[in-house]
Amino acid sequence: MGIRGLMSFVEDHINEFFTDLKLRDTKIIIDGYALFHRLCFSSNLELRYGGDYDSFTDVVEKFFESLFACKICPYVVLDGGCDISDKKLNTLKDRAREKIQMAHSLSVGGGGYVCPLLIREVFIQVLIKLRVRFVQCFSEADRDIMTLANRWNCPVLSSDSDFCIFDLKRGFCPLNSFQWRNVNTIKGTRDCYIPAKCFSLDALCCHFGNMNKVLLPLFAALCGNDYVNLPVVETFLSKVENMQRPNAHRISLPIRQVIYGLLVNTPPNPGNVAWDALPPQLPAFSEVERINKNIKTSIVDAVELPKDHSDLSKLTELSLARRQILLLETLKVKQSILDPIPAALKLPIAVSCYWVQHTEAKAKLHHLQALLLGMLMGPLHAMINSPDEEALQGGGAEMLYEELQRVKAQPGLRLDLDTAHVFCQWQCCLQMGLYLNQLLSTPLPEPDLTRLYSGSLVHGLCRQLLTSASVESLLHVCPEAQQLYERMFSATRSCAPAELVLPKGKSKKRRQKKRGTPWSENRVGTTLNARSWHEGGNRFELLMVGTLEEHMEAPELT
Repeated sequence: MGIRGLMSFVEDHINEFFTDLKLRDTKIIIDGYALFHRLCFSSNLELRYGGDYDSFTDVVEKFFESLFACKICPYVVLDGGCDISDKKLNTLKDRAREKIQMAHSLSVGGGGYVCPLLIREVFIQVLIKLRVRFVQCFSEADRDIMTLANRWNCPVLSSDSDFCIFDLKRGFCPLNSFQWRNVNTIKGTRDCYIPAKCFSLDALCCHFGNMNKVLLPLFAALCGNDYVNLPVVETFLSKVENMQRPNAHRISLPIRQVIYGLLVNTPPNPGNVAWDALPPQLPAFSEVERINKNIKTSIVDAVELPKDHSDLSKLTELSLARRQILLLETLKVKQSILDPIPAALKLPIAVSCYWVQHTEAKAKLHHLQALLLGMLMGPLHAMINSPDEEALQGGGAEMLYEELQRVKAQPGLRLDLDTAHVFCQWQCCLQMGLYLNQLLSTPLPEPDLTRLYSGSLVHGLCRQLLTSASVESLLHVCPEAQQLYERMFSATRSCAPAELVLPKGKSKKRRQKKRGTPWSENRVGTTLNARSWHEGGNRFELLMVGTLEEHMEAPELT
């Protein structure tokens, strides 16, 4: 992950080590890991609520649009897993501890930079959508990036100081001086370029008395280059959760155990005559997890799977139905429950069914309602941009989309840590559900993550549902969205155990009385219009409920 202090050093000598570059009409090799971090942290995105992936998508699209306008052909290279030797594990753990501290700081209103959990998957989906060529390496990508850049005689775009010691033919352009938001035009032409800085390795060597380039790896080692690859541990630690609660990734442990079982399954060795006489021994796996604000290593057993899954290389030969059964059995959802759900949302709804059955943080009705309302953003966006005029039905889809955007845009609101933890758990489930689905060759269609979840939107919806609004008061403007919501809600409600959503301290008699009230009448009723939804309604409506505690408790799923 770079040489500590080297980038600061060369930037302090910017006039000596860098030359101005008008980048246009060229290929460029992009360090994908560095790019999505840079775009995430330098674009004023809301990071406290677990990820506004739609806003991040817009930023990524604008970045590549700038490149295309300048006839720059990008090729993105992504890091893979850790080095198999685990030589950098201690450094990896140190970096993970730093990220936990930053995540905690964010959760209590301080500063910090922690990427949302699904940012890598969203980034890849945008690359596919824009038809940007990319590749994922088996481990750290630095050497592959250098090889490609020299083969194609083009520059490298990254923020990793490792590229300050690589002998690149066309040089290294740091991301922090790559002015992609400031596309210029060459005077007297229509040709566009992006202002950039290009690092000169020869200038660095000259500064140290004409140092031999061959000695640069030794120079890097002496300066403390640990060659750490962070994404693996970051998968478990980079998410704005409640540090006092157990690690949010614990909820997805049963899914990971199935993944481990698939990855270690190999066919019996015919030459081993004692195979049948010995019980199979499934290996255990080490996982690094957060305990309060520190980390520890836990041992996890793989799940023993049916015999027809015993050979990983033949997994794709299984029928679609068989692979789908394994996926849905892991997520504890029946196929019939998903039948009314559109194909693009089947996996998120299946994951949501798993989530409501396992959530440690006691998800309540308003959490589920807000989550499902947020999932409508993708279908609404598709309806608005559909060439079919009948799909708009009088502009209801656009009205609802704009209303949801207004809920999302409310600034300066306090973060509810318990709500954040609940939604963090859902993202952990979705991430592992995605990985299992990919390992099984997508028996369910992969969802569009770019508009599936927006943290600031679902948190805003939770607040509205608890104070002044109901689902029906929002959805009545768009019957198509309301129908889709009801299908999604029905599917997840059928899997939700009652004890997770029943208010505490309610008598049996009172619970029976409440069952006569429609689920959508969220305390205040369903007569509020869209304006009162956004503005919070009449603050004196609180006087109409028995107690504030009763008002804030979510009703049961009935």
